[in-house]
Amino acid sequence: MIALAGTAQAASPLVYLRDIDASIRQDMRYADSDNFTGKPLPGYVAAECMLRPAVARALKAVQAELAARDLSLKVYDCYRPARAVAAMARWSRGAGGPDTSRFFPAAERNQLFALGYISGYSAHSRGVAVDLTIVPRNAVPPTTAPARSGPCTAPQAQRAPDDSLDMGTGFDCFDTKSHTRDATIVPAQAANRALLLAVMRRHGFTNYKREWWHFSFNSADDGEAFDLPIRPR
Repeated sequence: MIALAGTAQAASPLVYLRDIDASIRQDMRYADSDNFTGKPLPGYVAAECMLRPAVARALKAVQAELAARDLSLKVYDCYRPARAVAAMARWSRGAGGPDTSRFFPAAERNQLFALGYISGYSAHSRGVAVDLTIVPRNAVPPTTAPARSGPCTAPQAQRAPDDSLDMGTGFDCFDTKSHTRDATIVPAQAANRALLLAVMRRHGFTNYKREWWHFSFNSADDGEAFDLPIRPR
């Protein structure tokens, strides 16, 4: 059984990624409305990446390797409060709300749980999983309103603006095209995914095969999940 830690932030064994490596870019999607639910998720009081210390240190090592190539990591999500995981599951079974079908253009909202894109439990809540990409080191974050963008499977210029290297789909794209080894993406996109996969593996991370952006650091996983809100650093 997964235990849920108490409500005091001081009880958490998590650290702020900024305290370990402030050079890693953060674009915390569940702290605002730029995500598949169309609204901020409960527990995200601040747009901050928190992780187990060993996971944060491993990302620092990845960042150092990428910096030599004038590249940088960018994290979309790190520790995820258990209440946010539950909210995702409720959303997948519900109806109404903002139109976020650009995140799942070939599926129905109520299919996403069965397809393995949304789960009732998450390694994110244990502080050992991270969703991320690679960006040019001096990339300028986009400012265009994402709600007016095309589906996440469209060519990069038509998708929601993001300064990521072209990985073939946008983040949180619930589609087979997001499968890490998908054969329909073009060679340049496959090469970018291969770069991300290789550098993360070298530093102890395991990829989730249905999501090119999702990696877990299993050696730091003790099975304990948390529901602490993410508060300002």
